[in-house]
Amino acid sequence: MTLVSIDSGSSAELRRIKLSDGSLFSLRICYLAGYGGEDFDRRFVEGGEISTGEAGVLRFAAACLRAERTALRLIARAEQTVPGLTVKLKRRGFEGSCILAALRRLEELDIVNDRRFAALWIQSRLARRAESPRRLLTALRSRGIGQEDAEAALKCFLNFQNESVLLRGYIKKHRLFPLAEQAGARSLKYRLKYEGFSSAVIQDYWEEQEW
Repeated sequence: MTLVSIDSGSSAELRRIKLSDGSLFSLRICYLAGYGGEDFDRRFVEGGEISTGEAGVLRFAAACLRAERTALRLIARAEQTVPGLTVKLKRRGFEGSCILAALRRLEELDIVNDRRFAALWIQSRLARRAESPRRLLTALRSRGIGQEDAEAALKCFLNFQNESVLLRGYIKKHRLFPLAEQAGARSLKYRLKYEGFSSAVIQDYWEEQEW
């Protein structure tokens, strides 16, 4: 097979490729990493012969670029997560290896950031309802956010002041006002700890109460 033309255009990273079988596609050189991408301009020249395997490698890089561009269109509409984009790209027919490569690049560029998504989601969620840390964490995990990213986003948002406000909102929403009786107080403390509130915030709330 002959590489009929290579057009670099205005980008050092992009190439427009035409093959002798009539194929015409664009690719990003970084998606050829491990396949000669670091030496692209010497390995692939206009009018040169390429093997079937090399043609396959070029087509793979082109598919990665298409996956990247599709992901960027989705991101332009709303903040996305890696798991969410993976599902959406698979539905659009992209292969897993292309999706992985494209999303890895977008993560490196900080265009996709699951922790940022989690932080924005937490702020939006709390503007509409009073949640406990445990329920926020569960909701993030159900959206495909990894445990580490979900916990990091929650920890970043829930400083002492924010958590105190959250605890009071949660108590008010669920009508969990403490009872003066020791058993009732113990029961409420246990529930708040189960819901993920810190001991320091619970104790601070208790010390404010007038019995």
